[in-house]
Parts: sequence; C-alpha cells; structure tokens
Amino acid sequence: MPTSFIRGLLAWRCRRVRTIVERLGAGHVGDRAGDRACGEVGLTCCMEAASWPPAGVQLVEHARAPGSIVLAPIVDHRVMVHLSDATASSCRATGYRCVRRAGDVDLTPSGEVGGYDAATASAALEVRLTAGFVARVADELHVGARRARLTPRHLVADEPTRHLAWAFVAEHRGGRANGRLYLDSLGVALAVRLLSHAGAPVQSVVGLPPRRLQRVLDYIEGNLAASLDLAELAEVAQVSSAHLRRWFPVHTGEPVHRYVVRRRVERARELLVRGELAASQVALAVGFAHQSHMARWMRRLLGVTPRAIGRRPSEE
Repeated sequence: MPTSFIRGLLAWRCRRVRTIVERLGAGHVGDRAGDRACGEVGLTCCMEAASWPPAGVQLVEHARAPGSIVLAPIVDHRVMVHLSDATASSCRATGYRCVRRAGDVDLTPSGEVGGYDAATASAALEVRLTAGFVARVADELHVGARRARLTPRHLVADEPTRHLAWAFVAEHRGGRANGRLYLDSLGVALAVRLLSHAGAPVQSVVGLPPRRLQRVLDYIEGNLAASLDLAELAEVAQVSSAHLRRWFPVHTGEPVHRYVVRRRVERARELLVRGELAASQVALAVGFAHQSHMARWMRRLLGVTPRAIGRRPSEE
C-alpha cells in the first residue's frame, strides 16, 4: 500500500478526532473511584475503537456483591439497567424496600448521588451519556435548558430505554459490526428518550425534504471512505441528528447506518471485480475498518466472500 495513502488516512483521522471533540464538548469517562466503591468487578468499555475518543457514550457492566451500592456523583448521566432476575433492595435515602427485576431502569443524572442496599448479589448494565452529548441533542431539538434538566428516576419499567441499552451491549459484544453511525443513532435515541422523561417536547418537523435527502445521499456517496457520523450527516441535511435518525428510513426504507454499509459493500464489490487492488486495500478505500469487517458484511449482504468476488487473492 503506498506510504502517501497511509499518511493521508492518518492525517484525515486526526482532523476528524478534533471535529468530534468540538461537537460533543468535553467528555468524561467517569469516576473510577466511585465505581470501585460500588464493588465493580465487570468490564468497562468505550464504545469506540482505541484510536478514537469517547463519542459521548460509554458502557460499564457491573457484577456486585450484597451490601451497599454507592454511585458517587460524576459528570455523566447514568442509565442503570438491572440484569439479575430479582434483587431485594432498599433505598439508602428513604428506606423504601422493593425488588429490582431484570429490565428495571434507574436514572442518575449528572452530578447526582445514586445507589441502594442490595440483599443479594446482582448484575447491572450502566449506560453513560456525557452531559455535553445530551446537551447537544437538546439544543438540536430546541429544548431550553430548564426543560432539558434530567431528574433522578428509579425502577422505571421503560421498554424503549431497556431495548436501547440492550442494543448497545449487543453491538459491543458483536465487535461493533454495525459501525459508528449505528452507535451514534443509539446514543441520540437514548438521549431523546431521557429528554422525553424530563417533559421536554422532542417532536420535530415531519419528513425530510427531497432536496435535503439528496444532499445527504450525495455526501455519503462521495465520502464512503470516511468514518461518517450522524452529526456530520445531519449538518449536511440541515436538520437535527434526531430528525435525520427518525426520517431517513421512512424515505429510503433502511436506517442511515445500514444504507451506508450497503453502499460500502456495493462499492467494494465493484473494486474487487476490477482486480486492481488487494482486498485489504479495498476495505480501507470504501470505509471499512479492516478486511475482516468488509468480509463479514459481504457474507451477510451478498452471501459471498471478497476472495470469491475478486480476481486476485486477498492479502493475508
């Protein structure tokens, strides 16, 4: 692979990192001391590749022993999804007793203290959203600061929130196969859900005008090699990220992340048929993280491998 190509790719990624940081504001990966006080023995995982900073969303899996569970205040919003079948617990502030069941949701906003006393061992999935990420979504939806303020909520049997949380963990455990756009979409959807709990009006203008949709499609086509994100495409369409996530599939028949993956697969197939580049080079040229990532999606969408399509063997 030409050295100039590699240098150009690295330089482009550095520019994208700076852009992402500016858009999302100062992120915070959490107070690890607070997690240790909770007895965390699980895995902390940023929902991005190691070469990228947190994009506003972080997952933490907890496996806790019986006793006091203390969530020290941090700058992130925490959505805690209980995973154990049934855990007898009591509120540390009021003494209220209850049974937390799988799928129950607790929300601990930025700067707030959370936790409870558990009678038995328990497991939970914690989804953290940086305050800057939620504030950006609220700003895009024209929600004022007062109405965008989140408040603590406990034992919320909220199916949409639970489904979103499970989608995050499934994507992580699947090796982030759906890519950055999918993670962005999940993060925006969860932020919108939290804002709706706060009483904020989150409905936006209906539909996506044809000219704006075409601008997005043209931009995607011209930037398949780039690591596209939802905020970037929303800016091209001159709508909010939440609006684009909601209405893109209505007009195209598929979510924006799946559309981008399909176009990458189709472009990769064209390049492989030409036989001018090795499969590893084709993968980078169309925006896949690596050759295995491209092969996985080709098998899923086309039912064939890059080796079967190309005229020359793929690089090992």
